[in-house]
Amino acid sequence: MDVVLAQPRGFCAGVVRAIEIVERALEVYGPPVYVLHEIVHNQHVVEDLKARGAVFVERLDEVPEGAPTIFSAHGVATALVDEAADRRLDVLDATCPLVTKVHYQAQRYSVQGYAVIIIGHPGHPEVEGTRGRIPGPVYVVSDVDDVARLAVADETRLAYVTQTTLSVDDTKDVIAALRARFKRIQGPDLSGICYATQNRQNAVRKLAGKVDVLLVVGARNSSNSNRLREVGEQPGTRAYLVQDASELDQTWFQGPLRVGITAGASTPEILVRGVLKRLEDFGVVHVTEMPAEPETTTFRLPVALLKKARSPL
Repeated sequence: MDVVLAQPRGFCAGVVRAIEIVERALEVYGPPVYVLHEIVHNQHVVEDLKARGAVFVERLDEVPEGAPTIFSAHGVATALVDEAADRRLDVLDATCPLVTKVHYQAQRYSVQGYAVIIIGHPGHPEVEGTRGRIPGPVYVVSDVDDVARLAVADETRLAYVTQTTLSVDDTKDVIAALRARFKRIQGPDLSGICYATQNRQNAVRKLAGKVDVLLVVGARNSSNSNRLREVGEQPGTRAYLVQDASELDQTWFQGPLRVGITAGASTPEILVRGVLKRLEDFGVVHVTEMPAEPETTTFRLPVALLKKARSPL
């Protein structure tokens, strides 16, 4: 069995920033530090931070008044920002800057009098956070059929934004359908869509046609991990989403094979290495890595956290 590792794979800059915010907050404040929702969609990451003293909650009323509180990388609604202020919580916002950019775009359209259409998955934390940032009418569509069924009050005053964990490839047909139906619809330049999602899908697209089996290491509730598996399946390749090495099935690897491995943007490299180690037990002969330009994007930590780190509590 030969293995090819996709490049890029795993953590993106927004995930690195979010995890570092929790780690630095634990150093500055000491435990416990409270985190609203999963900081990123990966149980290994969440459990590791729990062990260090992070407490994950689903509601702000679970947080003691005045306690250090971190908003997850997916972003939150304005109502939660206001609730945190009312309870005098010491908030650090780990929202990915690319998600914050979408919030600003959507708010600007809404203030200008446009109803806003979010292209994304209903119920996803990022979509719900963006929806909750928009003061006016808002709709959510996930595919071309949704566009056909969409009923709006004024077809001449519409704008769209996109969920960041979708790629240009994921959204282009939906955007085309929106523009075909609503001739005056406004929308942002797609060059601003998440670089990491697109890069990881491009790598899988190159890899999938050259391997017999593709393994995507990632959480089952991770949108971008699920999409990587779907992209891998498109040329007819057998593709599996596994959370870690324990979910590998030896029957997937019968006979001489070439296996590709990638990882979602919230998956730590240690899980990829665990999968690779398990495959060695199944008969890996050779491991190579795809050639690719390294990603160089980085995001700054919140100013409030940096100031707190420099001053005594």
